[in-house]
Amino acid sequence: MQPSFIPARPQREFRELTRHRSQLVAEKARVANRLQQVLEGANIKLASVATDILGASGRDMLRALISGETDATKMADLARRQLRSKIPQLRPALEGKVTEHHRFLLGQLLAQVEHLEGQIEALSRRIEDLSGPFAPAREALVSLPGIEQRAAENVLAEIGADMSVFPSEHQLSSWAGVCPGNNESAGKGKSGKTTKGNRWLRTALVQAAWAASRKKDSYFQAQYRRLAARRGKKRAILAVAHSLLTVIYHMLKDGSTYKDLGGDYFDKLNKNRLLPYFVRRIKDLGFQVTLEAA
Repeated sequence: MQPSFIPARPQREFRELTRHRSQLVAEKARVANRLQQVLEGANIKLASVATDILGASGRDMLRALISGETDATKMADLARRQLRSKIPQLRPALEGKVTEHHRFLLGQLLAQVEHLEGQIEALSRRIEDLSGPFAPAREALVSLPGIEQRAAENVLAEIGADMSVFPSEHQLSSWAGVCPGNNESAGKGKSGKTTKGNRWLRTALVQAAWAASRKKDSYFQAQYRRLAARRGKKRAILAVAHSLLTVIYHMLKDGSTYKDLGGDYFDKLNKNRLLPYFVRRIKDLGFQVTLEAA
């Protein structure tokens, strides 16, 4: 029986830090949502105009609200850079009914957000200090669409940089919980639901997959669109996460570099099937079609 994967102590310490950081990031998102609920309760519609209410402009306006400012024109004038073009929309959005109760809650929540940001920054510095053994692997991973430094650190903290501990990419995908299940009885497939796997790694991969699916003219975007139309967005994004992990496995195992197959990969793969379809569609529009190889 194959033993369980137990990382060495340096990786376990690295993993504890990245997991704690992920929990703090999630907590910051929850606090930001509560802050937005308080604003809505005071009829402040800042989020309908500003993309990020916790950006530099949004924080200036929040601090003004907390300090007792009631003039919407003065608060709107705190907008910076691109947001200044939206000052006419900001004025009515900031005309709410803010009470002392709202100001107290907003002050508490904004202070909590900033406290969490300080903790996250301290953890990130510590992670950077301990990431020496993983630095080459991290640099390789950030070349992938959808994976930036924090995501690369989260993935490496879970699987390490040595892929010899996983006999194949299939075992790694199963361990991560991103490959389809195989529930079969009497030759009949019952369910393709994924296994639970490593929830920390799965979460990091799914977040990276969402970003990769938005990379223009990339293989992962083409894969997502192709599957989302037939199987739904959730299954499609999990398939992209599975593909990302497969690529990561081979990059770390073989020391290879990533080369994107391109957004037209599936069209080229199914050229013989697609050509008759497009010819028929063009003829239906009343045109004659002549195909000639480029």
